[in-house]
Amino acid sequence: MEYYKTELEIIKKANRFRVRQVYDKNLIDLASNDYLGLSTNKELFQKAYETVLKEQYLSPKASMLVNGYSNIHKKFEKKLCKYNQFEAGLVVGSGFLANISLIESLIRKKDYLFIDEDYHASGIMATKLVQGTVIPFKHNDIDDLISKIKKIKKHGTPNRMVIAIEGIYSMSGDIAPKMFDDIASKYNAILLVDEAHSSGVIGENLLGWFDCHNIKPKSNHIKMGTLGKAYGSYGAYILASANIISFLENRAKPIIYSTAPSLFDIALAYESLKYIRKNKKEISQKIKDYQSLVSEYLNIQTQSLIVPVVISDNKKVIDIQKTLIEDGYLIGAIRQPTVKKAILRVIIKLDLEKNDIKDVCKKITNKMQFFSNN
Repeated sequence: MEYYKTELEIIKKANRFRVRQVYDKNLIDLASNDYLGLSTNKELFQKAYETVLKEQYLSPKASMLVNGYSNIHKKFEKKLCKYNQFEAGLVVGSGFLANISLIESLIRKKDYLFIDEDYHASGIMATKLVQGTVIPFKHNDIDDLISKIKKIKKHGTPNRMVIAIEGIYSMSGDIAPKMFDDIASKYNAILLVDEAHSSGVIGENLLGWFDCHNIKPKSNHIKMGTLGKAYGSYGAYILASANIISFLENRAKPIIYSTAPSLFDIALAYESLKYIRKNKKEISQKIKDYQSLVSEYLNIQTQSLIVPVVISDNKKVIDIQKTLIEDGYLIGAIRQPTVKKAILRVIIKLDLEKNDIKDVCKKITNKMQFFSNN
């Protein structure tokens, strides 16, 4: 009996079928989340390698709460706290695990979680595990959030309220408004910000959403970020008050029961963090330059390095992607359930040449016109 065959056929007919693929290394990459192009920086890699070699153990060995926690983890956490002005922090194996850790453990009975409807899939999945009440609100819609908070408060004072947003949303590339912090303060709520796509990309110091809006972290703030995007490594981190971090160490199952993050990945992220801080002015200027190119040649305004080109048709988005690959460019063809309508997701990585950005923008415009007429 061939299990799941029928379901797979349905996925294929809807043009939503996916497979893993090793792409030609000569393709120009506009599909990955390697925003700053640090995945090819061998100098940072070498420094991280040398750091790990100095340690007695080269792997984490166990959970952080057994004996997998190392000086490499601790040093990186301290540097993150110092730069981001948070009281405490901890590293986690991945962004997916970080969101599961936060949402599953923090939302207790009689608590309320208000979560943006476009929040990452890991957070949405975690909402199925919580003991409290989950209330989605419309994407980046302050009024809808306020309306739903007021409705809850009419029936009494909740034990705790948590508002979950992203700094930059991975598919639309838009930034969450500063007013979310004002709302959290007004209603005495915890503000959880997923900075996976904003850390390293926005803000005067390239530290992300809090930095971008010039918000000084307070006891009701939680910042989660990943290391597999702008930082060119793998893993994640959580920054918050000392009480919240201690609570996670004692209640968050993915932290308690997972092997500690890779020593090399954390060492590499540490080197990337220092690199970004040292070169922040040059990086920020290059981001602005590349955003201007996209505006000029594709007529799309982006607040980040993510450029969504709405296609709406699953078959057409795959066809356009294939022809772009033939032209030497790799671009993401994103379909349901990741997005509501199919998009080309163009990442204007900083290791690209300006001429490549100009050329791919022109090609996308031409191909969209061609496929819309056929």
